[in-house]
Amino acid sequence: IPERGGRWSSYLAENRENTSQLVDDMFGALEPELVPEVVLVDFDPDGENKLVAAACYQYSHLSESQIRMRVEAMSVADKTDILNAYIGNRDNRRHRPGRAFESIDYRFDVLSDYGAFRDMQRHRLLTIEWQPLTPYHGYSRPELVDAAGGAEMFDEVMARSSSLYDALAADYPYQASYAVSMAYRIRYVMQFNAREAMHMLELRSSPQGHPAYRRVAIEMHRLIGEQAGHKAVAEAMTHLTTEEPELERLAAERRAEAKRGGK
Repeated sequence: IPERGGRWSSYLAENRENTSQLVDDMFGALEPELVPEVVLVDFDPDGENKLVAAACYQYSHLSESQIRMRVEAMSVADKTDILNAYIGNRDNRRHRPGRAFESIDYRFDVLSDYGAFRDMQRHRLLTIEWQPLTPYHGYSRPELVDAAGGAEMFDEVMARSSSLYDALAADYPYQASYAVSMAYRIRYVMQFNAREAMHMLELRSSPQGHPAYRRVAIEMHRLIGEQAGHKAVAEAMTHLTTEEPELERLAAERRAEAKRGGK
């Protein structure tokens, strides 16, 4: 119904305009600080206790709050035994444990090239929001381009992309992003639970994947284990590949080329 769709579109447009104006007034004069490519901005320090309690819940007759109190008093060895039994032997990455892994969440702030973002954006069982694509965060130039002697040509293309964006942005602020090369960086936030982390990080770390998003996946995994301290969650991702992305990608491409040549 047009009046419903029209009202919905107007509602979204009005909210976007009002919020954008306020945020620009309050934050527009600030310069972005230098940050790592991947930052874990929010997690639950008590997450693994909640995970163990959630794993016990369907096999118990107790309330979740009573189970959680008991779990908090458990030894590390007892908690590990429960999680090991719950996770089991994962023969391949499609063997994922149950919904207890949905009881804890992670929120990451990422600054990667647009191509990597588009692959990460494909995952649906999570929350993802992104900022406008501009040339202002710089771009990623693959090491293989340097090795091939194409750095100067690559930089020239990036400069032309940036100039076209600047020429369009004043009159067409939303459409100007179409002029920005996929090598330019974009900021986005991703929030997901541990079960989705297992699916996404194991998939996106595979040697066949592009080095840009493999780096993001591998760093997310490291931060879950080290910064959040959720070592059991990180260790459960037994089908995650942590080798050097550039070298693994090149090796995978060479194997594929060898197979094609053998036909």
